[in-house]
Amino acid sequence: MWDFVQKHAGDGVEILILAICIYQVYRAFRATRGAQILVGLGTILVVLTLLAGIFHFEVINWLITRAAALLAFALLVIFQPELRNALAKLGSSRLFSFSSTRRVAFLERFADAVIALSKKRIGALFAIQRSISLKTHLESGVVLDAQFSPELATSVFFPKTPLHDGGMIIADDRVAGAGCVFPVSQRELTDRSLGLRHRAGLGLAEESDAVVVIVSEETGSISICVDGAFHRNLSEKLFREKLSQIFLPSNDPDETEPDQKLDREDPVAPARDRNLVSD
Repeated sequence: MWDFVQKHAGDGVEILILAICIYQVYRAFRATRGAQILVGLGTILVVLTLLAGIFHFEVINWLITRAAALLAFALLVIFQPELRNALAKLGSSRLFSFSSTRRVAFLERFADAVIALSKKRIGALFAIQRSISLKTHLESGVVLDAQFSPELATSVFFPKTPLHDGGMIIADDRVAGAGCVFPVSQRELTDRSLGLRHRAGLGLAEESDAVVVIVSEETGSISICVDGAFHRNLSEKLFREKLSQIFLPSNDPDETEPDQKLDREDPVAPARDRNLVSD
């Protein structure tokens, strides 16, 4: 028995490494636009390989062997966005690594700011960075390093100010930049009333795991784009609850404390009444 283990220990390690690699590839490509292409190509390749092996199709076997290098190059081109995001995820850290109390305090200030902009019908576009870095998009705007507050958000997005047309990137509960350009979604939307701000928010959510919040300038409605999904026309209470679902784990004991609940229904409180814990 021991001799068998020593002889095949390397095989077990090899299988484990391959399993981990396959799982990581699955995590990187699931719920992406390239996932269906990958499944289709893999199915075709497996079927052709089985047919060639069972029925000894020499021509098909020759084509599969010769086309392997070309197929690998084609996959790099087809899945370039997914590969870029997967590599970016390797060196990135999770948002909200700070304490739960500080996390809830930031989310309350952020919700207050969004609701205040909504009531004034001031269009806004926020991107809250999570595991995938938004540095590429940050470089397209003006780099900042400021504490987030409703007053700052209103100043940035007030009509005709220099930065009001772009998006604001928030990382580690601080404003990293404003006036940033986000990729526009190519998805066909049934509602033709959605403008460029909504398409840019959806486009960024499709290419990264950022949580994007949009305030409509025409109607004041609040929308959230996350993981490629689009949640529109959220009420104040529903918006706060959605933020809690995304950023506050259900098993977090601090989340259940009465003085830290995010989905409250009281009016928007001034930001000066709250203190932001420094880094």
